[in-house]
Amino acid sequence: MTMDKNDLLKIIAQKGYDIGFGAKKHFATYDLVEKVPNYIGLIVLFVGILQLGFPEFTSSKLLAVALILVSIIALFINLYASGKDKYEEAGIKLTKLFNKLKKLYYTVKNNQDNTLQKYIDELNDIESEFYSVSITKQIFLSDWFAHFKFFNELQIDWIDEQLSFKFFKDKFPKSLMCFFIVVILFLIITFVYITTLSHNGSKLCICTIL
Repeated sequence: MTMDKNDLLKIIAQKGYDIGFGAKKHFATYDLVEKVPNYIGLIVLFVGILQLGFPEFTSSKLLAVALILVSIIALFINLYASGKDKYEEAGIKLTKLFNKLKKLYYTVKNNQDNTLQKYIDELNDIESEFYSVSITKQIFLSDWFAHFKFFNELQIDWIDEQLSFKFFKDKFPKSLMCFFIVVILFLIITFVYITTLSHNGSKLCICTIL
């Protein structure tokens, strides 16, 4: 099968998306491991101070459960702490590969002859290096964070030129959309349940009076 310039440009753009997103996902894991525990520590400290000053408002079971859950999240994140630097290193290497692909894209686009094999070979080399550098194990929620970082921090006009990104289809994580739907449904069910319970309670009070 013969590959023409347009086919090669689209493949380079697709690989640019894969590598650029991969780079941002590694940086997302690094940022979450590096920063979130500090934020959690500040929140726990802040709540502790509030408990000292306002014990009547902060001694609820709900708050205690929330603090336990936050502590569990911190422990989970700490599992990645010892190797967090390798995620930053991989992210830097992948960003360099992304920039190589961007340069290759414009080189192919401005190419006036039909000699594409050397560009295909260069693309294959970049792809091989991408697989050798990437770390498969990423922290939970890094995918959501990576979406934001990729579409807001990288220059991706050349990729969009070929792939034509759509907001809900490409830029908004499908798992995040499902999460929002579940939360909205939960809130609606909770509201209906509380409203029904309150309504039934009012009826019971009226019957008791009568």
